[in-house]
Amino acid sequence: MFFDPMWLLFALPGLLLGLVAQVRVKGAFKKYSKVRTSRNLTGQQVARALLDDQGLYDVHIERVPGNLSDHYDPRSKVLRLSEGVYDQPSVAAAGIAAHEMGHALQDAAGYSPLRLRSALVPATQFTSRLAPMIFFGGFMLMVFLGSGIGYYIALLGIALFVVAVFFTLVTLPVEFNASKRAKQLLVSSGLLFNDELEGVNKVLDAAAWTYVAAAVAAIGQLLYYVMILNRRR
Repeated sequence: MFFDPMWLLFALPGLLLGLVAQVRVKGAFKKYSKVRTSRNLTGQQVARALLDDQGLYDVHIERVPGNLSDHYDPRSKVLRLSEGVYDQPSVAAAGIAAHEMGHALQDAAGYSPLRLRSALVPATQFTSRLAPMIFFGGFMLMVFLGSGIGYYIALLGIALFVVAVFFTLVTLPVEFNASKRAKQLLVSSGLLFNDELEGVNKVLDAAAWTYVAAAVAAIGQLLYYVMILNRRR
């Protein structure tokens, strides 16, 4: 295998943005994990209060291991919070718990982008693993054997990878909308005060950039595939 300097041109923006996003997320979470909420409510209590206030009594909350492994499962109607969020009465925990509750609210409201993203999950898990292998398998056939069919195999790899790219793009409105709902609910519910909401904004805004970075990285990889295929052809 050889290193193609052109790869950096397409990959670097996503890599740098992802690195900056991770630093911001960890920094904001660490800082506001040390700031207790005035009402001394844990992430679990915040999520439960917001769910009940919206009439979502059938959504359960579970504690899961891991760091920032929080997510909402629309299939089982379960909101899963990491230990650092579930048990902690911090501003960071309240913000993340409210964000995940925002996904539950999207689910209950039939929010179309969330439904589309959920439908894409199985296909994305399949294509994100296989697409690069199919693409480079076809590309190697072109390079070493001069095989015409290699071009179409590589093209199939690109087509499959488009699904993964589309998934990252659909994820953006889902995550931004969940954060918007979370902030609005925290204000209207009176669970947090204004200075605490400032911390929530910083935590959620930092987290949002991780999804932007993922989309930029995926688009960059797709463009690189297209470029080297056309160049070889």
